[in-house]
Order: sequence, then C-alpha cells, then structure tokens
Amino acid sequence: MSSSPSQFDLIVIGAGQAGPFLAARLVAAGQKIALIEARDLGGTCVNRGCTPTKTLRKSARVAHMARHAAEFGVLLGEVSIDFAAAMNRMQDRVDQSRAGLESWLGGMAGLSIIKAYGRFAGRAGTNYVVMAGEQRLTAPRIVLNTGTRPFVPPIPGLNDLPYLDNESLLALRDKPEHLVVIGGSYIGLEMAQIFRRLGCEVSVVEAGPRLASREDGDISTALATMMRDEGIAVHLGNAIEAAGTGPKGVQLRLADGQTVHGSHVLVATGRAPNTDGLRLETIGIETDRRGYIETNAQLETAVPGVWALGDINGRGAFTHTSYHDQDIVAENLLSEPSGSKRSADERVSIYAMFTDPPLGHVGLYEADARNLVAQGRRISQAVIAMKDVSRAKEESELQGLIKLLIDEDSGQFLGASMLGIHADEIIQVISQVMAAGGTWKTVRNSLPVHPTVTEFLPTLIDRRKPLSDS
Repeated sequence: MSSSPSQFDLIVIGAGQAGPFLAARLVAAGQKIALIEARDLGGTCVNRGCTPTKTLRKSARVAHMARHAAEFGVLLGEVSIDFAAAMNRMQDRVDQSRAGLESWLGGMAGLSIIKAYGRFAGRAGTNYVVMAGEQRLTAPRIVLNTGTRPFVPPIPGLNDLPYLDNESLLALRDKPEHLVVIGGSYIGLEMAQIFRRLGCEVSVVEAGPRLASREDGDISTALATMMRDEGIAVHLGNAIEAAGTGPKGVQLRLADGQTVHGSHVLVATGRAPNTDGLRLETIGIETDRRGYIETNAQLETAVPGVWALGDINGRGAFTHTSYHDQDIVAENLLSEPSGSKRSADERVSIYAMFTDPPLGHVGLYEADARNLVAQGRRISQAVIAMKDVSRAKEESELQGLIKLLIDEDSGQFLGASMLGIHADEIIQVISQVMAAGGTWKTVRNSLPVHPTVTEFLPTLIDRRKPLSDS
C-alpha cells in the first residue's frame, strides 16, 4: 500500500451509528481508516434523534406523573413547566454524548477524522477516489453511512412557512402555544405527546385513515385513543390542501374543509436518504426511485468493495439496525476468508416507538399472518388488553394490548406487537426467542418473575386461538 497520507485501507463516509464503530474496530485491527463527516459525530441519533428526544421524553413523563400524582396519594398542587430548562437539560445530554464520542474516536491512532462532505470522484486503479471537501482520498474499500434527512411533502404554501423539522423543533427555547404536527407516524406521535405534556396545545394531521398505518388496526386505534385522552386533537383521513399563515401563526386547510390553526407546524412525514450528493454515478452505483441503495445480505452494494449501512440501504431506519449493520460488516471483514459470513437477511425486524407507554413490534403483522393462513398455514393468535394485566393495574398504566402470532406446526413465534408499559423492553423477549429458534413452549414453560408484565406471556400463550384468513 502507498505511504501517501491520503491513501487508506478503508474510507467511511458518514459518522452515524455504524461508521464510527466500524472504523474503531478496524483501527484496532491495525488498519488505516478515514472517517468523513460534514456535521456532528454520532449523526441523527446522538444529535437530533434518539438522545435528545428520549431525554426530553423523560421531562414530559415527569410532568405527566406530577399532574396525576393525586391518584397515587401524592399532593403537589399546580404543576408548571420551565420549558427552556427542559430543553437545556436535553441539550446538555446531547453535548455530553457527542463530546464522549469525539474524545474516544479522537484518541485513536490510525483513524483520521475529516470534517467535510464526502463524495465519489471515480476510480484510480484498484482504488476508489473520494473527495472530502477539497481533499482527495483513495482506498480500495468504501463504507457509506450517510443517513437520512426529513422528507418535506409537496403541500402548496408549506415552503413559504417557517416550518419545523425534527432538528429545528429541538432548538426551540420558547414554548409553542399550539404545535400542529403534519404526519401521524412514529416521530410525529412521539413529539406530539412530549410537547403536549410540556404544556402545549397539539394537533396531529394524518392524511391516511389511521395513525401509524403499518401497525395492526387495533394498535392504531389504541394509539389514537391514547393521544386524544391526553388532549391532542387528531385529524385522520384528511389530506392537507394548502398551508399558510393564520391568526395564530399558521393554518392548514384540510380536504374536508376544516382549517387547523396553530402557532408552529412540525413536518414529520418520513425521511429521505442522503445519497443524492455522493456522486454514486461516478463508480456505477444506482439507487431506487426513492434514493435507497440496494445491498446483498452482507450489506455489499452492486459495486465490489463498497458497502451501504444504516438508513440508506432500506433495511430499517433505526439506530439499532444501523449498529447491527456495522457489526455484520466488521465481523465479515475481520474473519478468515474461508469462514462463514454473517447475513443481514437472517435477522428478525424489531423496533419500538417511544410514546408513553411505548409500542414494540417484531416479525410479522396480523395482516401478513392472515395472508399466510389463506395459503394454508396454521397460525394462532393470542391477545390480552393491558388493563387485564396485574402489574399494569398496580402501576395505573392501563393503555394498550399485547398480541402474539404463533406457527402451530413449528411452534415458533412469527411476530408480536405490544403497546403498553415496558413494551419496548418486553418485545425483546420474543425477539430473542425467535432469533434462537425457540418455540412457544420455551416461553410457556419458563419460570417468570412476579409481579411483572412479562409473566403474563405463558398465560397468554395458553389462550391463543386459530387465526382466520379474514
């Protein structure tokens, strides 16, 4: 290998939840790595996503519990919110997390961190050429981890408003009087509930017929009830025809003629991959119509020596899938050539939405299972409402339900959905059983801890019933 300071064993473009950890593992193995990031190390999760929102969620949770303290025999009086203090606490946590990451990575010999936008500039022999700003780098292997950005829908008048996205929302220090959320899915619902609990009026506008539309219908209904019970106005099945200014600041005209007024508007209608500025065409990589890069089971693109990790490969727009991607690639790169390769196709999809209570899902949805039943599969379903779970009653956390899908021939779990107290933790019990190839008997016959929500899984399994195809 050339001794040129611009020649590396591998270049990582993007420092989200895959790139830095992959770089660290390869550096520890003696490789020379360049990590290119134009913004902040840690990407969306540390700076504009998981870390700030879950920190802020705790402030919202405390406010919610304080308002309901009398139910538990605790008298507090009127609850007021120091909005700026809550937001500053959140920012402190972000700053500490990013500083820790920067300190850790910055102390690694063999790792060059370059703060610039990275893009391809073709090939030079067996190497790829990458421009980091005006700096020219070369390496035989490239890893892409550039993440996503907010998708802004083509609503007439929206671009003329000072709308908020997930980043600018978290920069606020003055409390919005009335936050209007465009989009009734995961980010939108989390932010709607947080800002409602922090003292804002909140409206959610969703063009589709239900919230979190990929979830089962009863889960979506339970989410809508949960939001409305907290005083959030939910508008479903209503496309936005136009956006503009109004007496409170902003207003949205809906398809049914209603007008929704607010002081601020948050656009939470999904994400778009950051692949359009990479100049992928210079090395022959194509994206799909939405901008995602297709990969094989080892996260390799169609071009040898180039991997796509995290949100841009369309395999799951979650921090945990991004980190899992790097785990797969690192293990494959560092293993013996003759060894078996880890595969992203083998993992079971799992995620959580961090409303309060949270939603957890793994594997198939009910609609998927019904389609399999129509093809002749024998599948059973078990459902219990959280209001019937002892621990939930003791905690006064009665919202939600637990649903399990079981293949009756193999005995294996096909999927589960949970909305309720600790659902984000409990869902991983089923996920790990699925990953280990366990059956319902594994869970039914195990010894649970009392009193917990998880202890109801064996009882629930014994209540399962055949699922129909309709």
